[in-house]
Parts: sequence; structure tokens; C-alpha cells
Amino acid sequence: MRIKVINSIAEEGLKRLGPSYAIVNESADAWIVRSANLLTVEFDPQLKAIARSGVGVNTIPLERCAERGIVVFNTPGANANAVKELVVAGLYLASRDIIGATAWVKTLPTDETIVKTVEQEKARFQGQEIKGKTLGVVGLGAVGVLVANVALQLGMHVLGYDPYISITNAWGLSSKVKRANSYEEVYRQSDYLSLHVPLVDATHHLINKDRIKQMKKGIRILNFARAELVDDHAILEALKSHKINTYVTDFPNVMTHQMPNCIEIPHLGASTVESEVNCAILAVDTLKEYFETGSIKNSVNYPDMECGPVLYPARVLLLHANVVNMVGQITSILGHYGINIEAMQNQSRKAWAYTCLDVDRKLEENVIKALSEIEHVVRVRVIHGPDQGV
Repeated sequence: MRIKVINSIAEEGLKRLGPSYAIVNESADAWIVRSANLLTVEFDPQLKAIARSGVGVNTIPLERCAERGIVVFNTPGANANAVKELVVAGLYLASRDIIGATAWVKTLPTDETIVKTVEQEKARFQGQEIKGKTLGVVGLGAVGVLVANVALQLGMHVLGYDPYISITNAWGLSSKVKRANSYEEVYRQSDYLSLHVPLVDATHHLINKDRIKQMKKGIRILNFARAELVDDHAILEALKSHKINTYVTDFPNVMTHQMPNCIEIPHLGASTVESEVNCAILAVDTLKEYFETGSIKNSVNYPDMECGPVLYPARVLLLHANVVNMVGQITSILGHYGINIEAMQNQSRKAWAYTCLDVDRKLEENVIKALSEIEHVVRVRVIHGPDQGV
């Protein structure tokens, strides 16, 4: 398999590819990317997968990729600890005016008066402790769970809300986190609010003028998830009126740069050596599993499916639209050619679906061609068993 590496990807991940994979600069079977904007890029017909070494996929045309049978993966959770640690830093920065205080000290003259001046003026930077305060965590995914748990350890009360929490994340969440039944409940009770939801239509401007009205006066809001989760105009007005005490964001822009009591961090959430290594390893491992077994994990445009090891002479993998009678057409063609199906899975995700079939013999080109010509099938791959090669 030919792999094209776009952006700088940690070598610890790339060296896991092994001898069956070659890193190339031209046409490839898969791309590994970090921050490259692919929205207007033309994709070669050979391209089968794109692995994003990170979480955000707003720079990848997901629907166009789906239409061409290109599975897009990301690496959720691989940078979760890095983001969690920066959120903790954000809690303290929002509480103690550490930034303002240290900047003020730098302005003092370099002479013997500095000690006296600091003692006389330090009261102007008095802050508050986070212990005993209530942190609202909106979104209990990989990062949100870690933030909620560590906040408990720091002595905070934690109120969490996520109507779509996964079983895995629910198991990892401390039983001491109080469950909220709505966004409004979190807003009303929180002294601090930390956002950890993905950016989708339903969460665009999740924090807006009406929601801010429901919050406590003096709330401190932390956004290390996505810039567009908040309405910057509403945040600005609330900061001016002191409804919001402090806004900490990892996504500076023209608006945030004009906000009083806004702490702007230059998108450092996942910017650690460890995070980049973890993301690279997960991206490479995900690609390898897809090419070697057909399993899809952490896809953002096709359904996930665990296919397991290839134990039969051939495994047929079809990416197709989620329409009526697709499985029937697939099995009819295999039956027409006398091919017996040993095992089969089918999963769908909105408009797209994935079918995996293990069959009793190697497939000839005419069978693959017939499957490819089914209307709404966008890609057919065949993985042959251990004794057949790939």
C-alpha cells in the first residue's frame, strides 16, 4: 500500500507502517494529514482512505469523500489528556489573573523597590479558589470525561450533560459527577462552564444571548472545543456587562481580541509532543487495520465496523449508499457465480453504508466488476486470505 504523508507526522507513528507500506509523494492509496486544507483538492481514483492525525475534520470534504468511497478517519481520544491539562490551566487562569499579574510585574523597575511595590500592590490581583465551586461540563466524550474527573480531584463539584454519552465514556466517568438533564440545568448552576462538544448544526452557537441569560452572574466560560460553539457577539456583550466574568478560548480571532477579560490561547489544546505521537500512532494503526482486515474504526463519514481477522479465502468489502435492496443485489451476484457466503455484516450511517462478506473462494475479476457496477456502490475492495495474498 502506498501512503502519502501530508504535514509533519510523528515518526513514532510512521515507523509502525512496516514493509507492506511505502511512503510516497505522488498518487497513493491513503493520506495521513494533520492540518492541511483538503476542501478544494482533487482526489485520485486510487485514494481509498484519509487519516486525520487529530480530531477536527472541518478541513476535509467528508461528503465528497464518501461519494468517492474514501473513508475518512480521525483519532478521538489520542490528544484528550493534552487538552484536559490545558483546561485545568484555563480554570486557574480564569480564577487568579495570573496573566495580568505576571505582566504587571514585568513593568516594574529593576531596583530595590520591587519587593516593596509587589507587597503594596498585590491585592489588586486577588482572585478566587476553584475548590468548592461548580464546574459544568457540556459534552462527556474523551476530553469531557477527563476534565470532569480531574475537577473532582481538585475539590470542585461537577455537573455533566451529554445526551449522547457512549457506554465506554460512561464507564470512565466518576460516579460523583452529578448528571444534568438539560443544557439549561448546567447553565443555571455552574460557576465555571467547560465546553467539550463537537461542532455540528445543533451545537453551532450553543452559547448565545438567550443561553447566557440563564447563567449565573460572574460565570467563567472555557472553550477548548471549537470556536463556533459560542456566539462571539453575545460573549462580548456579556463580558462588558460583567454577566460573564472571564472567557478563556483556545481559538483567537478578531472578535475575541477586542473582548475585555478574555484569555486567548493560540490553539494549544493538542500541542504537546505526547499528543502528536499518540495521534500519529492511532492514525497509522487505524489505516493498517482498514487495509488488512477491512475494519473501520473512528470514521467520520462511514459506519464503524469490526470485521475481525481474515479467516476465509476472500473478504469482500463494499462502500455504498444506504438504499433499499443493496444487500440483496450483492448476495444475488455472488450466488449467480456460485460463491458461498460464510459470514456477513452490514452497517449504515445516515446516507452511507458498509458491507463486509467472507466467502468460500477467491474472487475473479468479472465478479468484482459485476459488484462494482451495482448502482450506488462507490467502491469494492477484496482482501484475500492468508494463503492467497492481498
